Amino acid sequence: MDFSNWQVIKKEFERFLKFERGLSINSIEAYLNDVSKFQIYCEDNGLALNKIVRKDIQDFLQWLQEFNISPFTQSRLISGLKTFFSFLVIEHDLDNNPTELLQAPRLARKLPSVLSIHEIDQLIAAIDLSSTEGQRNKTIIEVLYGCGLRVSELVNLKISNLFLDVEFIKVEGKGSKERLIPIGQQAIKHLRLYLDSVRPHIKIKNGNEDIVFLNRRGSALSRVMIFLIIKELAQKIGLQKIISPHTFRHSFASHLVEGGADLRAVQDMLGHESITTTEIYTHIDRDYLHSIITQYHPRS
Repeated sequence: MDFSNWQVIKKEFERFLKFERGLSINSIEAYLNDVSKFQIYCEDNGLALNKIVRKDIQDFLQWLQEFNISPFTQSRLISGLKTFFSFLVIEHDLDNNPTELLQAPRLARKLPSVLSIHEIDQLIAAIDLSSTEGQRNKTIIEVLYGCGLRVSELVNLKISNLFLDVEFIKVEGKGSKERLIPIGQQAIKHLRLYLDSVRPHIKIKNGNEDIVFLNRRGSALSRVMIFLIIKELAQKIGLQKIISPHTFRHSFASHLVEGGADLRAVQDMLGHESITTTEIYTHIDRDYLHSIITQYHPRS
């Protein structure tokens, strides 16, 4: 193996991430960006890839500190390099893995912002149903909140994966993993309205026939478009919180946990690989309970 040919190595690493690890396009791009940063450092310092030791990795991270990178970014970089060197050991018989004992910085867990049920109702009420896109946008919010979807899952949602008669939808999540999610009556009602009354009047572009949510030109909506729809609604009602499509996913999970839903069931619906990721919503629940005690208990 020619360890000096970075382009060939990165191309093989990309295939490894796609076919062996089954990662999404966004995750693969993040890994490749991290490796490219390391490549620049190695080339600037005359370091051969097959001679890298742990001290070189530590020096690289120290070099990155000059650019004021956050602990989160540093942690992600370390994770990316660990995967990259594991790939070299497995696929190209690299003698040693210099990242083996490398420790990522401990990150403080940031609790996600959530919306109250009243705020969600306000956002939905602010949608102009007289406009061409009004019913579509209302359906988008109902599905985001009603099913806890990621924005990528929403824009790629297919008509052939809607099983509304049995109140389920199928989505393709991270790493192309499919999962079934229950869908409530409210979201079903608006989906049917949109599919029966709005979507048939759109001239659909080739290749988008099975996509649920379309723009006025008949193509799938972009992630950015969903962000803009939500931002405009937040401004319309004077909402002070900074929200995104993911806020509805957080709100979906938080409201389920607050209502007493089983954490494993919430994990399955969100498509989290680890229960630890889902457990963050129990912290939100505790904060909510604490605020209730502070506000209403006579001894507080």
